[in-house]
Parts: sequence; C-alpha cells; structure tokens
Amino acid sequence: MLETAQAHIDDLSDFVVASPTSYHAADQIAVRLRQAGFEQVDERQPFGSVAGRRFLVRGGAVVAWVAPEEVTAESQFRIVGTHTDSPSFKVKPGALLRSAGWVELGVEIYGGPLINSWLDRDLGVAGRIVTRDGQVLLVKTGPIARIPQLAIHLDRTANDALKLDKQTHTQPILAVEMKQPLIEHLAALVGIAAEDVAFHDLYVFDTQRPAVIGAEREFLASGRLDNLACTHAGLTAVESLEGPGEHVAVFVAFDHEEVGSDTTTGAGGPILESVLERIAAGYGLGLDETRAMLARSTCVSADTGHVVHPNYPGHHDPVNQPLPNRGPLLKINAQQRYATDALGAAIWLRACDAAGVPTQPFVSNNAVPCGSTIGPITATRLGITTVDVGVGLLSMHSARELCGVEDPWFLARAAAAYWSE
Repeated sequence: MLETAQAHIDDLSDFVVASPTSYHAADQIAVRLRQAGFEQVDERQPFGSVAGRRFLVRGGAVVAWVAPEEVTAESQFRIVGTHTDSPSFKVKPGALLRSAGWVELGVEIYGGPLINSWLDRDLGVAGRIVTRDGQVLLVKTGPIARIPQLAIHLDRTANDALKLDKQTHTQPILAVEMKQPLIEHLAALVGIAAEDVAFHDLYVFDTQRPAVIGAEREFLASGRLDNLACTHAGLTAVESLEGPGEHVAVFVAFDHEEVGSDTTTGAGGPILESVLERIAAGYGLGLDETRAMLARSTCVSADTGHVVHPNYPGHHDPVNQPLPNRGPLLKINAQQRYATDALGAAIWLRACDAAGVPTQPFVSNNAVPCGSTIGPITATRLGITTVDVGVGLLSMHSARELCGVEDPWFLARAAAAYWSE
C-alpha cells in the first residue's frame, strides 16, 4: 500500500496515462500483478490448483484472486469490483471522412460523454488491432486529432444554447492532406503491414496528463477518473495483500460498464461467476457447497459518484452533499440503481473503521435521475450482498474530471481492510 495520498496520486496519474483504453488498462493491471507475484492462468485450460495469487485477462477485463490452500465451512468470496472503460468516441470502420477539404476521423459515441468537454482538446487514437491470424496488438498514438468548435463570430448564440449534432459536429479533424493512411500509421507503430490488419477496436482519448491543481493543491484533474480512479485503488489494494487469509479475496475489473455491461467481459456476462465456480471446484466443492459459499460472500462495487457542485447545488440532495477529500462515497438509491442496503452499508463502515478512513453518504435529488453501476448487476447474477461505493467527482463523464487527492487513497485503504479484516 502506498504510504501517502500524494504517492498514490502520482501512481494513479501514471496509470491513467498508460491506460487510454480498457485494453491498455487491463494490460497495465496484468503487468503490475505479475510484479506483485501473481501467476497468470489461461481460462481456456483447467485451472488446476487455485490457491495463492492468480489472475486472468479477457480483453479489457481482469479477474485476480488471493486464495488460501484450503477453505473452511466459514470461508467466503470477498469481491471488489470496478470497470476499466470510460466514455469516449469509437473509431468506425473505413474511418476517414472528407469534408470541405479536411480529412476527418469517423467516430461514433461510446457511452455517455459530456460531448462539449471534448471540443478543442488534443486527442490521440488508441486501442487494439487484430491481425488476420488472430494476433492482438495494443496501439497508442500521440496527439493527432481535434474536434474543433465553431468560432463565436460564426454562431453568436453559442454561449446561450450550444447544440451539437452527434454525427456532423463530433468528427475529429486529422489533416488537410493525409500523406499516409491512418491504418498504415497505426500498423507501423506496432510493427506490422497494413494489409495484415483484420479489424480494430480503436478509441479517441484526451492526451493531456493528469495534474494536481487548486489553491491548496487538493484536487486531481484528469481524464478517465471514471473509473480508473477506483480500478487503480482496487489494484493497489490487492497488490498490498501480504498473504491469503481465511477468505478468497477477489479483484475484478470489468469492461463495457459505460454501455450496459452485457458483454463477455462486462458485469452482465458470465466471467466473474465462471471464475468463482472454477475456484470453488478447485477446492473440490460440489454445487451445494459452492452455492453456500456464495451465499456467505459479499461484493464491494467501486465506481465513481458525484460530489456536490457549487454552481448547481439544487441538482443534489439538500442534506447529503459530499465534498472532495471527506472520504469515499457510500452510494444509496431506493430504486436499487445502487445495490447498497443496510447489510452492505455495515460491511463498508466496518472496512472504513478498520482502515481509519472517513466515508460519506451519497443519495440523488429526487427530481434528478440516478445512474447505475456494476453493483446491481453483480448482485443479480450472483445473489450476494453488494454495496456500492466510490470516489466522488465533479464533471463526471467530462474529458477532464476532478476528484480530491485523498479520496482514491482512502478507497484503496478501505478495500485492503475489507479483504483483510
């Protein structure tokens, strides 16, 4: 565990820079888990022994666990779940467009970004390229694109009612004349010929590095804090576990939360349930014993939430108004958009007490619709007690979000305590 909030923020910033897409985030997690002594397993083969420190990677998702040599009648899975993807723009096939003499990158919207926040930013392209023989290669460019705003002189109403057409106003410019096709440029970056590319999953990302800002240097401004801030906290927590205890500690970072989670690597898919069942089978547990172990198990769903916005306080609950650096959020919703109930809240409060970190409740204003997380999906798939928590943000889904510098560190410490107590 990193010893100070500043060390944690420095490490988080490096993680964000290295993770422009979910595929890069999963790759970075895998690198760090290996360095922490975890053994990678191939889910296409039998697991064999499941004890010790192990993990698997599937696309942009990772499941890691720390397990004892044997389980008892009281053992349980203790799960911390996050997600690796962030709202963005995905590159379309036949990506290059031409308009009024410009070369543009054809993109479609991924998730629910604040589109206006992506205007006039230095953008790169990153993701994975799959070759015709099935090889998967990660690629990342520097700043090569920009979604330009229309000058105020040409639209005097822009400050009163900016309206962006999702097709015609969101295509990034690349050049006036492309001397090399984009796919050739990307292929060259990974050392293959353009004709070897079968297909790609490519996204646009903001290239600006995270920065600590504020008069008291108490805020972190960064892209992709939703949800790399919580994913990094879970990663640093699982790295810090010294050895297996009575329970099986599980860290899962899903993909595709921003588009509904119903994929092979999302929380709505079978990846976590399959791994838990295979771990139980590795201990020789039958169906009845496995179901009993699941019934004893719990999950902390860690995703970002909202701190109160000083310019729009009326959009928040009038009583519960969380602030940065006052601790991770305990997220509550009567419609079960968050999975938290009193049982789950008690689990979270015990973890925070054990870690010596603060926490603060978050509930929505009744007139403002509430987002959701992997929490209700995981609770529904597995039937286990789940609590929704997370780092509080301003400007969620902006190209550049804001959190307190202490809150990600607090979350990491609480996650470690949840696994260890």
